[in-house]
Amino acid sequence: MHPFASYVLRNYYKATGWNEDNLFTNLTRSSDAILDFAVPKGLHLSISKSPNALFKTTYSMNAMPSLNGSVGYIFTSCDLNVKSSGDVRFKDMIERFRVYDQPRRPQGKGEEWLAGERVDTRDYLMYGRLYIPTGRLDALYSTRLSSNLQGILAAISDPPSPLSARANVSNLMLSLQHDVGKWCTEYTYSAEDSMWGIKALHNFGRIAGSGNAAESLQTPTQVGVKRIDEEDAVEGGLKGRLSAGAEIYFSAKEKSAGVSTGIRFSTIPDAKPPSAGGSTLVTNPPQPPTTITALFNPMLGHLSGAYSARVSTDLALSSRFDFNVYSYESEWTMGAEYWLRREDDLDGELLSSSVTPASKPSKKRIRGVVKARASTSNDVAILWEGRMRNMLISLGVIADFSSHGRVKPIRAMGMELAYFSSDDSE
Repeated sequence: MHPFASYVLRNYYKATGWNEDNLFTNLTRSSDAILDFAVPKGLHLSISKSPNALFKTTYSMNAMPSLNGSVGYIFTSCDLNVKSSGDVRFKDMIERFRVYDQPRRPQGKGEEWLAGERVDTRDYLMYGRLYIPTGRLDALYSTRLSSNLQGILAAISDPPSPLSARANVSNLMLSLQHDVGKWCTEYTYSAEDSMWGIKALHNFGRIAGSGNAAESLQTPTQVGVKRIDEEDAVEGGLKGRLSAGAEIYFSAKEKSAGVSTGIRFSTIPDAKPPSAGGSTLVTNPPQPPTTITALFNPMLGHLSGAYSARVSTDLALSSRFDFNVYSYESEWTMGAEYWLRREDDLDGELLSSSVTPASKPSKKRIRGVVKARASTSNDVAILWEGRMRNMLISLGVIADFSSHGRVKPIRAMGMELAYFSSDDSE
């Protein structure tokens, strides 16, 4: 599940109108939610509090395998509607498979005037966390520089311990994101290895909010007369949008560079083709939400392709094949995501794509999700996430069934408990 700080950050992006999904970094987020989910290790407990709409505190403790903890503070310039763990929409706390909305141009903050002077300020978020007893300090500062420009500053200060031989991993990272809907470019810098990077993502077709967006769903003709040279409409197949991007990075310290490219196809659940013989739309069963991605790193020779789809209201499946063109090593990973529901409650977390004219929506409240994955490397992982009363719980296990894991097949297992409250939640 998402840490409380990540939940607040996502709420901040939503409140300021920033689209975090339109980034090359998140190109494979749909398949990663099923195939690369994190399993808690040991026993982890976190408690968070929102005394007001601007300030948040969070505390965490790891009891196993070693005892340590952390304390964090979050401050935002704008009011955030942060719910408590008992009232928050469960899907907002889970990294899950989904087909993301159509790309849109970010909307900036409106101008505010007082006595003839402009008094509006830039939105920002400040976050800091101190780990005990190591003394590591994490910091994050995010601000909107303009309606389509955002800057992020992240820092890690981890002083070397006299009782440990680990090296100093302190680092400073800068990120400048420029999003215009059709294009999104991200410029990054890491001080640890003096690495500069540029990431770009291009969305083909129209974007949300464009003047011609609605015309694509209208009929090409208003008269129900078919032309002689007009072909019949081809039914079937997936209808959606295509996105392609690339990443280039260079390390001045290591004197090395790299490049990576990727492409993604996502369906449009509500797409309906126009009729070939009239002005009415053909009513077809909605296509299953599907995401297909492909990544290629020519310098490392790594090639990856993933296919993910929601095959029913509560079940999503994903499969990925990784191959290296230089070493001929390959790995096939498959996973599933299944949502558990109650039988006697009204659901406020329904999937919009599951509502069809011929069927009624399910009236069952989500009470948890089960994720499972397996690969040809003999790794198997199972994760259950749910809510019991006012607490969010995550329980998982990772097993290794290879010849090396016969002595100790259980490689990792753990449980995570999260509770947070808000004085402003209704």
